[in-house]
Amino acid sequence: MAPDPRFNQVDATVVPRFADVATFMRTRRHDASAEVDIGLVGVPFDLGVNFRSGARQGPAGVREASRIIRRIHPSSGIAPFDICNVADLGDSPVNPMSLDRSIAMIQEYFERLHALNILPIAIGGDHTIPVPILRAIAKKRPVGIVHFDAHADTLDELCGTKVNHATFMRRVYEEGLVDPKRVVQIGLRGSRFSADDIKFGLDVGYRCITMDEYEDMGRAKVVETVRKIIGDGPIYVSLDIDGLDPVHAPGTGVPEIGGVSPRDAQVIIRSLRGNEIIGADISEVAPALDPTGITCVTAANLMFEILCVMADWKAKNRGK
Repeated sequence: MAPDPRFNQVDATVVPRFADVATFMRTRRHDASAEVDIGLVGVPFDLGVNFRSGARQGPAGVREASRIIRRIHPSSGIAPFDICNVADLGDSPVNPMSLDRSIAMIQEYFERLHALNILPIAIGGDHTIPVPILRAIAKKRPVGIVHFDAHADTLDELCGTKVNHATFMRRVYEEGLVDPKRVVQIGLRGSRFSADDIKFGLDVGYRCITMDEYEDMGRAKVVETVRKIIGDGPIYVSLDIDGLDPVHAPGTGVPEIGGVSPRDAQVIIRSLRGNEIIGADISEVAPALDPTGITCVTAANLMFEILCVMADWKAKNRGK
């Protein structure tokens, strides 16, 4: 079934990029419905951080920066807006006064999207958000995860709380939402709270690629390792923007020097073509911490990379 022309991206050769209200990649604003193949969603939540806040402004910042995105991928030739109905679904509801209530509201929202067979790409928001998203879309089958991050996010508690931006990779394992043998974490680095910070992931079977190992391996070997680990099953992509070097993405709550380059992140995401990506998030973008705006531009471009891979799979497997 051909995509509905009502979902066409606004044509920047006709309507200037700076004109009209910002949406993700200038897609049409649309309510969630069965007509939508891929939903671009903001999750303006940052009650799960223990240092610098501001990621609740991430969706607005990335929407504005994503005006720069055109229609066709320069390397693969994938034209996602031509092969799928892609829409900006607005923001998930949150309660700015309650972490617990917000988590429940986010989960309920993504359950509605999942029931409509909408594949979500979320812009956070802090890195707590994969917990309610995966509770919504992976409860019937555990998934593999490709996780870009400076931090392993496998703590049991942080400041006496169990659900926050430093614990999500532990909670989703405990809840049976992920297949630990199909998890790869890329870019781990930075100082740690204790010597055991990444031990949980290693013990349960996560493949943890620190930046030291990344440099020893080289990008091509990392791509090969990712492909081997995730296999052929469904996967979820979770990209904490602090996984990138803060030279390229300074607008984040917990920047760690010496990270992955945006170019390497692009290439790794492109290597996922052919895999079923059931959902994705890009988190921890805090526009107020980056007056240059380059963090939001980088997030928007990586969102496009994920969209292209996801749309390609969806178009080729429609109706199966």
